[in-house]
Amino acid sequence: MGEEEFLAGYDPSAYPSVAVTVDVVALTIRDGRLCVLLVERAEHPFAGRRALPGGFVRPDETLDQGALRELTEETGLRPGEGALERVHLEQLRTYGDPGRDPRMRVFSVAYLAFAPSLPDPQAGGDASAAYWVPVDEANNLAFDHDAVIKDGLDRARSKLEYTPLATAFVDREFTIGELRSVYAAVWGEELHAGNFHRKVLSVPGFVESTGETTAKGGERGGPRAKLYRAGDARLLHPALLRPAREDGIR
Repeated sequence: MGEEEFLAGYDPSAYPSVAVTVDVVALTIRDGRLCVLLVERAEHPFAGRRALPGGFVRPDETLDQGALRELTEETGLRPGEGALERVHLEQLRTYGDPGRDPRMRVFSVAYLAFAPSLPDPQAGGDASAAYWVPVDEANNLAFDHDAVIKDGLDRARSKLEYTPLATAFVDREFTIGELRSVYAAVWGEELHAGNFHRKVLSVPGFVESTGETTAKGGERGGPRAKLYRAGDARLLHPALLRPAREDGIR
């Protein structure tokens, strides 16, 4: 039997039905706090419950395209806009425990998005509302989304240690103080300003000076801060370890 003959007689209904969705853990920093994008479900199952933005993958799109579509529907950003170009989107992991979705067997491919200051979200799709929520207040969510957010936060915290992705949370030009605020928000702990400044500048290719300074000095009349941009490094060596990890606590 040739392949064409085999496919012509193939019966997909002979196997249990499954579906594939994408869910997006979108993180940004608002008012100094790490926030995640949540929606309020307008339809069953879990109508009225908060959840991550997501939905079924359409027959004509890839997983990446589905994740980007779900993100743009809830943020109001559109392809070609400058703000969307700053969004870093990567695949997190796949969730497929039986019973995670009461409708049928559903596998969800979760994505993690890092972005600088994003606008107030706009509910789209099957959501009745959308809003940014501090990550420590994002709980009791629909499906298994509590676990998905935890995994996303763990990934984000780790990636800030050994990659320059912290620069995805700030403007194209930034101060070391602004970069430190990103680390403090994502890691959930304050960092010593002098030590952080020294460590950042000791990592080859992490940041590079623009040669410019801020328009004005600090709140207490201090000198104007130097401005930097992201360098060409893809990995940080030496890594910027979280204080707890530097102390040997895992």
